[in-house]
Amino acid sequence: MRTTVVAAGDHFVLPTLLADAVRAETSDLDSDVGGVDVRELTLPWPHVPFGEVAEVREASGDEDTMIEALRGARIGVTQMGPLTERVLDACPDLELFCVSRGGPVNVNIEAATRHGVAVCYAPGRNAAATAEHTIALILAAARRIPELHKDIRAGVWRGDYYAYENCGIELEGTTVGLVGYGAIGSRVARALNALGSRVLVHDPYVAADALTGVAEAVALQDLLAQSRIVSLHARVTPETEGMIGRAQIAAMPQGSVLVNCARGALVDYEAVCDALESGHLFGAAFDVFPEEPVPADSRLLTAPNVVLTPHVAGASREVAHKAARIVAAEVGRYLRGEPLAHCANPEVLAQRSAHTR
Repeated sequence: MRTTVVAAGDHFVLPTLLADAVRAETSDLDSDVGGVDVRELTLPWPHVPFGEVAEVREASGDEDTMIEALRGARIGVTQMGPLTERVLDACPDLELFCVSRGGPVNVNIEAATRHGVAVCYAPGRNAAATAEHTIALILAAARRIPELHKDIRAGVWRGDYYAYENCGIELEGTTVGLVGYGAIGSRVARALNALGSRVLVHDPYVAADALTGVAEAVALQDLLAQSRIVSLHARVTPETEGMIGRAQIAAMPQGSVLVNCARGALVDYEAVCDALESGHLFGAAFDVFPEEPVPADSRLLTAPNVVLTPHVAGASREVAHKAARIVAAEVGRYLRGEPLAHCANPEVLAQRSAHTR
């Protein structure tokens, strides 16, 4: 019996990428457990910003569209399609829902578990892209590249940047502190090593011996006090929300740089603007913000020596292909009866196994 799979992509992770990856991953199933029929759906992100849909966050599209698309389907693969209580109630044939993101924030996990739907996700899909963007922002802020670019296009030749007080920071020999050492932070550390930086890491979940030859584990206060450049790579939890505030910025050396490609909620941006205006911070660079898009009256838009990008650190064509391949691999494992690699609610599979005994 053939399995219906819905590939609900968008304008980044294209439906065709998801569909082609699923077909490639399941091409051996025709003579085994049956093949797949893939239906494609295009959701509006990023042309239309994501947001809350019913009880889930960071979703694209609406419940009615998902219900119609998933009707009769056994499997759904998506980046931002909402899987809510109402969608689950209306789609009783659904067994597996794969989200091609680092976490399934657009899924009501509790409701999916109650409905017996296994939910998978795609950790690490954008780790390389985000690490590279982080290095780009560090260099841009440390050498004030956007300002110089803007000036020279306006016909202004900034020879005064050779004045000692205006000169930027080079990475070779500079101490750089990384808050978080997961898939992204570890890649940033290796790149900084290659550039000759001394790397400090604060991450309570990483053993010190895992950093051997790459970085040195230190307490957060020590990292802040010693690092000329600080880059954030932590998840937002009750413990990390607002972890870089006025006191932490004051603990950083005069003329240092702060970079955040993780989550806006980690940082007090008002304190950052004060530090930039006072000159305590030489520069800052951010890809994430407490409110997105950035409001027109945000001080970040007028603060000196700050580099801003619109939450695109994880955006590359390679990321879209990786995301599709990761979730397609889960579809293949599921249909072949193999263990899933990245399941958010494995108890669903355990319950099914118990029922079939």
